[in-house]
Amino acid sequence: MEASSVSPLVVGADEILDRWLPAARFGHLHRMSDQVGLWEHARYTTPRTEHGYCTDDNARGLVVVCREPDPRADLVDLTRTYLTFLKNAARPEGGFHNRRAADESWADTIGSDDSQGRALWALGTAARLGPADWMRRLAFELFESSLGFDSPSPRANAFAVLGASEFLVAAPGHRRAIESMRRWIGRIVLPEDPGWPWPESRLAYDNARLPEALIAAGSSLGDERLLGFGLSLLEWLVSVEDMDGHFSFTPIGGWAPGEPRPGFDQQPVEAAAMADGCARAWAATGDDRWRDRVLSAARWFVGDNDGGAVLYDVDTGGCCDGLTPSGANLNQGAESTLAALSALQQAARLT
Repeated sequence: MEASSVSPLVVGADEILDRWLPAARFGHLHRMSDQVGLWEHARYTTPRTEHGYCTDDNARGLVVVCREPDPRADLVDLTRTYLTFLKNAARPEGGFHNRRAADESWADTIGSDDSQGRALWALGTAARLGPADWMRRLAFELFESSLGFDSPSPRANAFAVLGASEFLVAAPGHRRAIESMRRWIGRIVLPEDPGWPWPESRLAYDNARLPEALIAAGSSLGDERLLGFGLSLLEWLVSVEDMDGHFSFTPIGGWAPGEPRPGFDQQPVEAAAMADGCARAWAATGDDRWRDRVLSAARWFVGDNDGGAVLYDVDTGGCCDGLTPSGANLNQGAESTLAALSALQQAARLT
């Protein structure tokens, strides 16, 4: 991600002071998309087509548009585009490409483990929530053909578990999906250290996805032990990332005890992951503390953060690429925009 000049994006300041949460708007997402897929990067609000597309972002995009209730025709069109991108990314021998150039050629043999996991997450979501029958069928087939995915990465496995949890709503009792979910969740190993219960030596990125996956697996498998581990780990993460009543997320370089807080640059994906994790905890428990934390994560985008900077454009739905010590990085790439839309979707669902 290339940084540009930084300053707070001032939009709707009076409402933001009242902690008003705007609606998810999709104008910038359309601007970042063409008939092939979702461009990865932007210079301010203009797609940087020279950087091409990636499966990571098209998978995130598919999750977001599938989650939108009663989608308009234009969002159904985006669903078709992102799902077709994943279909074209699927390799005959298994797995998915990740990097795609502007000329539509694939720039890799196979994508990162994270991109494989995100593809599974998106396909499981589309198998359940795709707005057309053919989309649900295609996503079902692609997910089912990818159940052999195997990775040592806790985060990649977490993404796959989230996809399986959605897929199992569409296909309850699917034996291979259940077996795969058990294998994937087994790769998230929690240490027996109450002082540092995290499954990695330091916090990294998309952190709340790990406890969210434990909660999702516990709920899907009827495993109270897994569910309890997930809720406890998410509670611990919330306590680590709380600062004076607002979220102060792990910076791009990660964080471990003894390192300074707040840290920068903070990434929108952290807020989106926290909103999703807390929404899943609320669904599992009905405890309104989790609902309040969803709203707090969404408010991070509209100024309730360490810099008081507004990252979300309430008119277009674009989102700045990060929170720096000086304010917002004014580039509005796909990852950041989708993060804001996702968090605002969760907030709207619970209000």
